[in-house]
Amino acid sequence: MNVLTVDTSTATCSVALSVAGRTRAEYLVECQRTLSERLLAATELVLTDSGLSLKDLDCFGVALGPGSFTGVRIGVATVKGLALATGTPVAGFSSLALLAMNLPLSTLPVCPMYDARKNEVYAGIYRCNPLPQSLVPDTVAPPERFLAQISEPTIFLGEGALRYRELIEAMLGQRAIFAPDCCHQPRASAGGVLALEELRAGNSIPLPLLNPAYIRPSEAELAKQRSETL
Repeated sequence: MNVLTVDTSTATCSVALSVAGRTRAEYLVECQRTLSERLLAATELVLTDSGLSLKDLDCFGVALGPGSFTGVRIGVATVKGLALATGTPVAGFSSLALLAMNLPLSTLPVCPMYDARKNEVYAGIYRCNPLPQSLVPDTVAPPERFLAQISEPTIFLGEGALRYRELIEAMLGQRAIFAPDCCHQPRASAGGVLALEELRAGNSIPLPLLNPAYIRPSEAELAKQRSETL
């Protein structure tokens, strides 16, 4: 099965193509600007270098969030457009579960963490054996509040964990274990595995229901709520 997977939840833009469960090609770059242009170019690149085209794909996989509002929106919209044009099914998954995939077969709980700004983090806790199973649902919260519920040794990874490393160490001491540097960026190639699992379970997403999972309301939504209360 040929699966093209996209993750744009953070400053890392990642596109991967897997064939029969094995990564054939992957593009990964940190990009703060022109994400939409890079995403389409990266998609074309991994397909061309693999000798395939859009019509050869059996499934699209996409990280639904949480993460950057703009990034997640662009990733989901791009996949939706490609799926609409080709009639290819789409499987979605949590961007935090995607990051947790960097630590398969971990004997300890894994806490992927993204910087949500506003002094908050997007975070969850997973058991990765080997696929991520949610122990604490994905949420957005001040890091102090989220960390207060952790009582056992836990592995932290992601940009949020790096930003709040001093706080995490101060609150948890030796219970805080940090993943190696190479594990802090999400990779779309791991998302190919998650997409296949969703597809095999019959959990492809109808295109009208394919939407980002922001968790937190966007600024536009908050502004609308404020205006409605005036």
